[in-house]
Amino acid sequence: MEFERFYRELENSTETIRTLVNGVSQAEARLKPAPGAWSILEVICHLYDIECEDFRQRLDSILHRPTEEFPLIDPQSWIKARGYNQRDFVGVLQDFFMEREKSLAWLQSLSNPDWEAEYVDESGPTKAGTMLVSWAAHDNLHIRQLVELRRARIVGMAEPFEVDYAGEW
Repeated sequence: MEFERFYRELENSTETIRTLVNGVSQAEARLKPAPGAWSILEVICHLYDIECEDFRQRLDSILHRPTEEFPLIDPQSWIKARGYNQRDFVGVLQDFFMEREKSLAWLQSLSNPDWEAEYVDESGPTKAGTMLVSWAAHDNLHIRQLVELRRARIVGMAEPFEVDYAGEW
């Protein structure tokens, strides 16, 4: 595995997320384009909580404490339980970017990590390399989601005009 490539992916996705939320107000961040859809604020809250409680911690566990059980997480329930859409957008953004910087610094501090190291539970083995590449892929899932939310924001701002001339979405 080429660690540097995935490290750069995490760096780049951080800047992509920063760009995608630039200029979004608190009110806009709370908007949901449809019932059951996530808001921009909920996406950022999710990314923050995952940054704090999932990928970095689990990768560290696989590399340094592979026999310890992963703490249980339930990201889907956190949306309501943690009141994501009621949080302060600017504060959550700052928190996410600060945690991501900690993660990037931590990744750079790793000395010769064994990407084949495994954590095994009832669902099977998870390799350290799998955790790293999944971290980068997870960012992209939510970047896609943020792009869709930005488009919905633009459509809403465009009224009474249509955006059809832009091309098929």
